[in-house]
Amino acid sequence: MISRTAFAELRHSYLLLAATLLGLFITYLLPAALLLSGDPPRVFLGVAALLLMSLCYLPMVRFYGLSPLWSLCLPLIAIFYSGAVIHSAVQFARGLGGKWKGRVQDG
Repeated sequence: MISRTAFAELRHSYLLLAATLLGLFITYLLPAALLLSGDPPRVFLGVAALLLMSLCYLPMVRFYGLSPLWSLCLPLIAIFYSGAVIHSAVQFARGLGGKWKGRVQDG
C-alpha cells in the first residue's frame, strides 16, 4: 500500500522525493550512524537523538499495546519507508504507478 501511494503523496515531484529521502536520512539514519563513529561526542549525540525520538514515539507504541522496545525501531522503519518511496517513484516512471489488482491507477 505504501509503495502504491507514496510518490503520489509527493505530488510526483522528484525534488520532493529527494528532500524526503534526505530528511529521513538526517532524522532517523544519521543518529544511528553516529553510534558507529567511535568519536565519543558523536556517539553521545547519536544516543541522545535516538533516545529522544524513541521517547517521542513511545506514547503511540503504548497506545497500540506493543512492547516499548518497538520505539527503538524508527531507523529500520525509515529504511523500509525509503525503499517504498523509491519503488513508488520507479513504478510511476515506468508508467505503472499505483498498480493494484492488475490496474494502473496513477500512471
